[in-house]
Amino acid sequence: MPISDKSTALQASEFQASRVSMIAFAHFVHDLYTSFLAPLLPLIIEKLSLTLSQAGLLSTVMQIPSLANPFIGLFADNKGLARWLVILAPTLTAIPMSVIGIAPSYGMLLVLVFVAGISVSLFHVPAPVTVARYSGNYKGRGMSFFMVGGELSRTLGPIVAVAGVSVLGLAHFHFVVVLALATSVLLFITLEPTQASTKAKPRGSLAQAYKEVRHVLNPLAGVLVARAMMHGSMGMFLTVYVEQATGSLWLGGTALTLYEATGVAGILSAGILSDRLGRKRVLFWALAIAPVTILLFAKTTGVVQILSLLITGFTVLSTTPVMLALVQENARKSPAAANGLFMMLSFAVRSLAVVAAGAIADVFGMTMMFIISAMVGFTAIPFLIKLKK
Repeated sequence: MPISDKSTALQASEFQASRVSMIAFAHFVHDLYTSFLAPLLPLIIEKLSLTLSQAGLLSTVMQIPSLANPFIGLFADNKGLARWLVILAPTLTAIPMSVIGIAPSYGMLLVLVFVAGISVSLFHVPAPVTVARYSGNYKGRGMSFFMVGGELSRTLGPIVAVAGVSVLGLAHFHFVVVLALATSVLLFITLEPTQASTKAKPRGSLAQAYKEVRHVLNPLAGVLVARAMMHGSMGMFLTVYVEQATGSLWLGGTALTLYEATGVAGILSAGILSDRLGRKRVLFWALAIAPVTILLFAKTTGVVQILSLLITGFTVLSTTPVMLALVQENARKSPAAANGLFMMLSFAVRSLAVVAAGAIADVFGMTMMFIISAMVGFTAIPFLIKLKK
């Protein structure tokens, strides 16, 4: 084998920390802008005299483009544009999200969040593929780095938004787009094109992409459904549950912060451990422990309840990088299309699970909602057993 080919093969198997870290940072910056909607919403409601229903619709409209994720992935695969989509998406998302505060009408606001939603998909579908390419034999580690960037943005985004409005005001809030522009420039410099990463695959199709990963995607679909009930009930209703139990909104917010913080630790740990111990083994332990700790959280108080909450955050949120790594390891020909299928499925079941959890809470109470969510969570294990190498 020529020396150049040996060098290329060695690089492909190594973990390119600088490039993976850059994409993880881009994930943080990108999702920072999408997290601006919630903290700016009170100001927007007052400015445009919106109803709560109109305000709630904004988040839904932003997520609608994710239904096209498989087609975006196929486009990225067939045209070899994954690198360019990752480079441009932070800026494309930042532009509409930085001007939502000065939208002159509700209709224009809907257009802005919809455009931002398209750009969100343009980033999140090819970005894990690019991370996998630069992670070599350590795809779990790469996905952990990538997901930590997104989780941190949801923690710091509201703080950045409030600080930006305090300093700049809504009229000049659009200047925050500078961070996204700088990130796109850094991505262009860091993610150098290679023959392997830009080779087009013009004959790809969604059917071929599904056929290639169906032995992984089908079991993961069952896992996603089971996990979605746990994820939806804890992530959406934890603050409400604690506030109702204690009468303190501050304690509710603290509980959610603790849950998300241990989730970041779980995300960072699970992918790295799955490189060493195996994807299936790490998923098994996370999905076996999470329902148990949710049951303990619902039925206990004091120190035991707090410890249960911390372990639940660590386990429930830790599974995403492992599943992303599994999809990318098995998607050789159409990795972006396969990731698009996985992300569309994840979005659909998560959205339905939140509605189902809310309906259960309305009828049977929030404690029973957590118990039922935990029991559904146990059903992930049979699907995981069916997961083939």
